[in-house]
Amino acid sequence: MQVKVFIQNEAGSDLKHDYNEKTLEYQRTDTVSRRYPFPYGFILDTTSEDGDNLDCYVITEQPLKTGTVIACEAVALLEQVEDGEEDHNILATVPGETPEIGSSVVDTLHQFISHVFEHIPGKRMTIGRLLSKAAAQAHIQNCWQKS
Repeated sequence: MQVKVFIQNEAGSDLKHDYNEKTLEYQRTDTVSRRYPFPYGFILDTTSEDGDNLDCYVITEQPLKTGTVIACEAVALLEQVEDGEEDHNILATVPGETPEIGSSVVDTLHQFISHVFEHIPGKRMTIGRLLSKAAAQAHIQNCWQKS
């Protein structure tokens, strides 16, 4: 399943750019405590459980720049709950690339997600299982229906 991902934050950067996810209007930039391990953004035309677009990490070594919209292939779903609300992440790849989405990718994401918000008082983050491509596709379909 192909999705269009808006790249919000570049891999290797500790800058977190906030955009209005429905209009793509830039709002502000903050510094986070860890560098993003992969390009991070959201899937256009979706609405997840928290009311925002569906979050997405693009597992690639390509230097995808903030503000880029790229067609990607959804390959997995990483369960996550933030402050009591479901806030799962889709893992996607760039067409033509086939990186292994194995334990090293999952461990890297667990470390990043677990620690990037640790300096924010009261923030509760729970990271769950890595689910299949079929689970990712079903979740995306559900989030498209809400938008």
